[in-house]
Amino acid sequence: MGLFRKKDANKDTETQDKGARLITVVEPKSVISEQFRTLRTNIEFAGAGLDKLQVIMFTSAEISDGKTTVSTNTAVTWAQSGKNVLYVDADMRRSTAQATFRLNNIHGLSTILASAEQPKDVVQQTFVENLEVLTAGPTPPNPAELLNSKRMAALIDWMRNNYDVIVLDVPPIMTVSDAQVLLPLIDGTVIVTMMGKTTKTSIKRTVEMLRLGETKILGVVERVRDSREDVGYGYGYGDIKEL
Repeated sequence: MGLFRKKDANKDTETQDKGARLITVVEPKSVISEQFRTLRTNIEFAGAGLDKLQVIMFTSAEISDGKTTVSTNTAVTWAQSGKNVLYVDADMRRSTAQATFRLNNIHGLSTILASAEQPKDVVQQTFVENLEVLTAGPTPPNPAELLNSKRMAALIDWMRNNYDVIVLDVPPIMTVSDAQVLLPLIDGTVIVTMMGKTTKTSIKRTVEMLRLGETKILGVVERVRDSREDVGYGYGYGDIKEL
């Protein structure tokens, strides 16, 4: 697994309030942005044997492993490559997309699933060409039930018919059942971990839970933090039996 590092003053706890740092937008020619493009390519390579690779879920074992930063920047690289992309903030418990992309969150995924709102009226354009976003919407009392509904299945079908790539940012799989109920609807999963934070036991349990759902695991993104607060990402794909 290749690793790389980048100074980043933002702490994980700030992501929910300030949003993820879109380095692929502000520094598109940086080494980090190039690594995100490599990540995108590796995901496509890992999913080459699937019938389709269109709906891709990004999850983690634990909170603050960096899945939102990874999923948003990877979504941007797909858009920059010319794909018509929809980024879905499916983490209705700790929503971030409105802060990351400077959008309104009065309407979003939760209001579509809980009412008669139409997705075409709720999805929002962003400052990134080819990238649209569905924010999480107001926090509902029953996120997992909404995600496990027939309306969610119909919404995924609508997304498939209107976008080339759909990136789902979902809650950590070890904390709540939100990610698990979506497994029948997606094409593959990317796991995000934090070196020195995410335990090997948590990663193993996450992999086991995903395999129980017969989900294709496209790879593992490893976020690196050292004593100087440098932050980086590395990507590994292929056989993960050793995890």
